[in-house]
Amino acid sequence: MSRVGLIWNQKSHRNQGVGRTPLPDDILDIVPEAPAQLGAGLRRLASEGVDLLVIDGGDGTVREVLSRLPEAFGDRIPRLAVVPNGKTNALAIDLGAPLGTTLEQILVSAAAGRPTKRRHCLEVLREGQATPERRGFLFGLGAFVRGTQLAQTHHGLGLFDNAAVVATMVGAAARTLFGSAGDPWRRGEPMDLSFDPGAERARFLLLASTLKRLPLGVKPFGAPREGLKVLTVEAPPRRFARALPILLRGGDAPWLAQAGYHRRDLTAFDVTGPGDFVLDGEIYPGGRLTVRQGRELEFVIP
Repeated sequence: MSRVGLIWNQKSHRNQGVGRTPLPDDILDIVPEAPAQLGAGLRRLASEGVDLLVIDGGDGTVREVLSRLPEAFGDRIPRLAVVPNGKTNALAIDLGAPLGTTLEQILVSAAAGRPTKRRHCLEVLREGQATPERRGFLFGLGAFVRGTQLAQTHHGLGLFDNAAVVATMVGAAARTLFGSAGDPWRRGEPMDLSFDPGAERARFLLLASTLKRLPLGVKPFGAPREGLKVLTVEAPPRRFARALPILLRGGDAPWLAQAGYHRRDLTAFDVTGPGDFVLDGEIYPGGRLTVRQGRELEFVIP
């Protein structure tokens, strides 16, 4: 019998203004309003022997929980589950937990012993750090940062989930295709990458993830597979109008590498640059970073 804990993010998109349904008496829950409260709540859940932790929120909530989880639970990381109620829910999409998934469905699945899914998280460390600063699943630099800023604008217009993804992709593609040579979308960001040593030079995009599937079925890393996958695009992007649909559908072409489009499978890499980075929808200051494949996590799915 699992000891279940619930983290309910009242600020997540679909939880705002919505009262919670009463919980079973044997479920421990926390409703953190600040990062310090989240850490304290996780330590309480760990002390109570929670071995199934349900996260009610979006990708940002998952990121914050994963970043603090080892501090509370140590090596005894519980099984996890996601109730997708955020603005973005890429992890839930990858796991097969659709919008509308409920806590009750997850509890039924766990009690029935149904098969779980496993995913490695992605860890970000700054130079000199021994432990990760943050954990998540989708990391990006360059155009991905600008795309995230554009997506946040779309959220302000009331566009979420796939609608926001489509609007962001269309807007980013238009800026890239029709921008001038000096447009920041095209000129990229200077990056020094450990897997591509040499002089620091501009890249249009760096994207890395441990997810197997992304929203809308896009496949920038190629065929779905486990592990840490990386896509880099040189700046300015060449033959972009022709390359973009090939990359999005997971295809390949002999000329892509020559034009500066590269896919790699790695376990870790270092990146140095002045630009910001994005992890699971949030923008953070850049610098000297190590990005690596993290521990494997087990997820209960409905």
